[in-house]
Amino acid sequence: MPAFFALVAEPLFILADAAIVGHLGTPQLAGLGIAGAVLGTLVNLCVFLAYATTASVARLLGAGDRRGALRQGVDGLWLAALIGAGLLAVGVVAAPWIVDAFGASATAAPHATTYLRISSLGVPAMLVVLAATGVLRGLQDTRTPLYVAVAGFASNLVLNLALVYGAGLGIAGSAWGTVIAQCAMAVGYLVVVVRGARRHDVPLVPDFGGIRRSATAGLPLLVRTVSLRAILLIAAVAATRMGDTEIGTHQVAWQIWTLTAFALDALAIAAQAIVGRALGAGDTAGAREATRRMLLWSVCTGVVFAVVLVAARPLYIPWFTGDPEVRHLLGLVLLAAAALQPIAGPVFVLDGVLIGAGDGRFLALTMPVVLAVFAGTVAAVLGLGGGLIALWWCAIGAFMASRLVLLGWRARGDKWMVTGATVAK
Repeated sequence: MPAFFALVAEPLFILADAAIVGHLGTPQLAGLGIAGAVLGTLVNLCVFLAYATTASVARLLGAGDRRGALRQGVDGLWLAALIGAGLLAVGVVAAPWIVDAFGASATAAPHATTYLRISSLGVPAMLVVLAATGVLRGLQDTRTPLYVAVAGFASNLVLNLALVYGAGLGIAGSAWGTVIAQCAMAVGYLVVVVRGARRHDVPLVPDFGGIRRSATAGLPLLVRTVSLRAILLIAAVAATRMGDTEIGTHQVAWQIWTLTAFALDALAIAAQAIVGRALGAGDTAGAREATRRMLLWSVCTGVVFAVVLVAARPLYIPWFTGDPEVRHLLGLVLLAAAALQPIAGPVFVLDGVLIGAGDGRFLALTMPVVLAVFAGTVAAVLGLGGGLIALWWCAIGAFMASRLVLLGWRARGDKWMVTGATVAK
């Protein structure tokens, strides 16, 4: 439950940001959609900093080596800081070219460039937050990430309101609010992790051998995430080329989808931590039972989310825009998002189970297959003149269904159930 509330805090406040920017106008909302897709890609390509760290720390904890688990976590933090510095430079310098590559309209492009350049300054802090969250989850501590997430994103909301409207900075104010909040969150996490490391006499200086091992361990998950982010970018590019109304609608719909995905991902986070610790302790029966139980929860939760998404549309759609065209299209797109919830739940849980087990190689090999299925479906939708509704029903539907088939097939076997403090390569 703490993982659930921590995970939904971020998309809730991102949705609030979308509502704040959306009332500036459709071009601003479209610009946020483009910049959000790019920034999300830069950060989420590095989600292995959280996932791989959670799995490895949990496995070491299960094997009884808490000091080694914290050492692994410190190495992950240094890796996050180094990668973040590189991505900051890319985001600031290349922002105009990246936005142009999306085919943004002349009205949306300036807003997208402004948001992307400013928000890039917060990327190192975002990556440190990812790595530190992974350390604490691996140590079975989901309460601290909850406290930091709620405090950080609540301050983000207040800052955005003050800077966008109070200071009159427009979309730039939203970006600065995010940067300030992310830096404060990173500081909060570092205080907690450093305190734990000192308590167990874990050195805080960089260990380049450990940093290299952390990077190597996360490489399969990076391949998985590259494929996943390519899918999200293809969807954003396709929506952008349909027009400002479509990309604005897609931005809001995707943020709502992200909210439900993060909520369902609470079970996947539990899977990573619980399965990793169980396999580290040699408890294969416990790992299998936890998987079965979380799959049952995921299906039931997905059904509930589907009902709420459809029934509550008249209540929440007006929050995001006053444009009647966007409102109408969003209501139709959300029907597809709702229908996919009972599939999304098991997909996220099975993904978490295999990440927790250290089965990154399988994920790295299968996600490009999913990418090929999705890209082919998008090409068919565009070739046949389909719009945003067809993109969601057909392409995103194929994306989730293909993941469910491949992950389900793997989970039925035993090859992913490797026990001990480390995963054999």
